[in-house]
Amino acid sequence: MDKKELAIRIANTAILHGDFTLRSGRKSTWYIDKYLFTTKPDILRELGTLFATKIPKTTTLLAGAELGGIPLVTTAAMASNLPCIFIRNQKKEYGTAQQLEGVLQPEDKVVIVEDIATTGGQVLEAAETIQSKGATIVSILAVIDRCEGARENVESAGFVFDSLFTTADLGITEGAK
Repeated sequence: MDKKELAIRIANTAILHGDFTLRSGRKSTWYIDKYLFTTKPDILRELGTLFATKIPKTTTLLAGAELGGIPLVTTAAMASNLPCIFIRNQKKEYGTAQQLEGVLQPEDKVVIVEDIATTGGQVLEAAETIQSKGATIVSILAVIDRCEGARENVESAGFVFDSLFTTADLGITEGAK
C-alpha cells in the first residue's frame, strides 16, 4: 500500500464525527481514534516502514509514550532494527519502580514516536523525561499532525518535529475543529 492508500485506510478506519474533548482540553467535532488504526496489523506494518524512512541515521534509540505510542514505537523498531524504550505516564510504584522501560543510556540519540499530535503536550513531557536521563532528542515523529499547534510548540521547545501525515492528508478540511 502506498502512502496515499495508507492515509485513506487510516481515515476510513479511525476518523469519528461528533462532539469530543481532546487531551489538550480543546473541543472538536471530529476525532481520530488512534486505537482503531494502531490495532490493525496492515496499518501498523506500513507505518513502521514509513517511520523507518524518516528516522535520522544518527539515531541510536526509539521511544514511545504509553499507551498509544507503544505499538507505534514497536513497529518502528522492527522496521528500523533500532532498540526502543517505553515511557510510562508516571513512575510505577511496584517491581522495578521505573518510568522508562528498556535501556536508555546518556549517550543515546533518541527519536520519539508519537501517535497524534495536537498541542504536543504529551510528547514534550516524554522528551523532558528522556533528557532528564542525559540522552539527546534527535527528533519527534508523529503519525498525524492535527495542525493545531504541536509543530510550533515542539519546535519552540528546541526539537525537530515531523509527521507522516497531516489532517489534510486524511481528508479533514482546515475549517473542521
